[in-house]
Amino acid sequence: MRSFLGTFQNKSKLITRRMFIITSVKIVVFISIISRLFYLQISENIKWRSLSDKNRLREWKLAPQRGVIEDYFGKKIAKNTRVFQLHMIPEDVPDLETLFFKLSRMIDFNRRKRNSLVKRLKKRKPWEPIIISDNLSWEEFSRLNLFLHEMQGIKPVVSVARKYLHNGSSSHIIGYVADTSKKDLENSKLLREIDIPGLKTGKTGLEKLLNNEMIGKPGLQRFEVNAYGKRIKELKFIQGTAGQDFKTTLDHEVQEFTGELMKDISGSVCVMDIYTGDIVSLVSSPTFNSNKFVHGISSEDWEVLIKDKKKPLINKPLAGLYPPGSTIKPIVALSALENDVINPQHIIQCTGSIELYGMKYHCWKEKGHGFMNLRSAIKQSCDIYFYETSRRLGVDRLSVTSKQFGLGEKVLTNFVEEKSGVVPNTKWKLKNIGKGWVLGETLITGIGQGYFQTTPIQLCLMMSQLANGGYTIKPRIIDDKYALQGIINDWRREFLSRKEENNLIFDENNAQDTSVKKLFRNKENIKFVLDALYGATNEPMGTSYRSRLTNEFMYAGKTGTSQIRTITAEERELKLKQKDLPYERRDHALFIAFAPYKNPRYSISVVIEHGGTGSSAAAPIAKKVIKKVLDRHKLRKKYQSDLFQEV
Repeated sequence: MRSFLGTFQNKSKLITRRMFIITSVKIVVFISIISRLFYLQISENIKWRSLSDKNRLREWKLAPQRGVIEDYFGKKIAKNTRVFQLHMIPEDVPDLETLFFKLSRMIDFNRRKRNSLVKRLKKRKPWEPIIISDNLSWEEFSRLNLFLHEMQGIKPVVSVARKYLHNGSSSHIIGYVADTSKKDLENSKLLREIDIPGLKTGKTGLEKLLNNEMIGKPGLQRFEVNAYGKRIKELKFIQGTAGQDFKTTLDHEVQEFTGELMKDISGSVCVMDIYTGDIVSLVSSPTFNSNKFVHGISSEDWEVLIKDKKKPLINKPLAGLYPPGSTIKPIVALSALENDVINPQHIIQCTGSIELYGMKYHCWKEKGHGFMNLRSAIKQSCDIYFYETSRRLGVDRLSVTSKQFGLGEKVLTNFVEEKSGVVPNTKWKLKNIGKGWVLGETLITGIGQGYFQTTPIQLCLMMSQLANGGYTIKPRIIDDKYALQGIINDWRREFLSRKEENNLIFDENNAQDTSVKKLFRNKENIKFVLDALYGATNEPMGTSYRSRLTNEFMYAGKTGTSQIRTITAEERELKLKQKDLPYERRDHALFIAFAPYKNPRYSISVVIEHGGTGSSAAAPIAKKVIKKVLDRHKLRKKYQSDLFQEV
């Protein structure tokens, strides 16, 4: 009996212990469930609500409308147009291959585009939107919207894209936009902050220079979607802020006219206001269609551009480097006069060549010009006269004057593509080549050859500062009415100073007085050089006499021929003309001028690559451009009411 009771008590204790353990486990499980529910519904409420909303809601950043670029008269050179795009969020796509197959049946989505998209997908995070196509037709866009419920993860979007004038006359200076690259993001904090798929950024020209100001601020769209990702209703819309518009100093009509003149020619034309520094025209030829870069240029079109021997992608007015040739002679003459090396009556005999230390230096005229004074030497571009003048002057003093008048330095300093060129002197050669200067190099420098390298816009600036009487100007391509008013006031004070026959300009050390600085010691020297340029264009025997204009269109200028190689003795003996040589072996043709001759207002530089001679290739083009610019002067002046008092 006792044994039975003992056994019963032991079993009862065992059951009680098991019940306790089971009950404890139940309590622990219950508490864990309650804790987990509390954690999920209270502590993680925001997270799971966000994930839920992510399934129900979709947000898209909207690319801002880029600021437009206009010419001086309000003509839009770079504007915006509506485009239809297709965006995709990769993580929302159940099966990429199925989606790609469907897209190939609905839009232009070939294998090349598919492979390109796959490569881009590998470089992006799965939740980051990516653009499949940024230039759909209306038919493709409509078809996609109709079958959107069958394709999860994609979204047709109405956006804006850049559009340029098709003639391409302003392509180099305006530049173009294209897809934002990894390098662009690394170099720009603004682009990283905006972070919009398909955002275009400026790559060259003004588009790059003014990119931050023109890009604007993005907008936002929020939609409620169903299980297939189809939009049910719009919940929120935030309007983006358009970028800043810019007005340039360019005259599109002159640009277009000049671009047509330069068609099928390799070279450049620059036109500048000699007082305000306004760039009226800046044409590089051959050109290209900037619109092809906006949506991604095809490999075929890219190959055509980079293989073209005339290099259409180079902005030649800013980045083309050429020996100035005889266009440097007005500066050589001015420097010699300013340094009292020669006087205008100094006579030198030109026999066609001279010898120096066993080397023969030729004049362009085989039998020589005979006896020349300085004016006739400029007028007829006598090389022998300027060999002797530069020998007496020395390269270092010539270098100083050349730099004063704008050579050897960037003109529009903020353009990344612009080059500085080279104005050689003794220190430059020692530093860059490691050799001492020799006298023969001074002679060829005096006719704009040798190490001399200039850009067309530098030559235009040089001519401007000669034509305005020898005063500095600051070239500009963005029209700022406040800056222009300051320029006007500076020149008014200077004109008043001249009328009062005050040889000294306002205190150069006081920037508040005026920013116009004189570049001469004796103003009569400037007048002499300008008169000699008149003879070069408007008097018989002048090198550009055949391209002269009359009456109110009369101008004055200087031709130049820039040698690209050494002419051999055999070639001289054969008396080969430039037109008889292969294109690549012909010299560059140059011409600089100011117009009109009385009360001048504009300067021009024309460079024709492998054009032969300045008188035959460059001057005739300059003549037509000058007439066009002067025809439009009254219209331009109307926009610049009461600009200047006449000198």
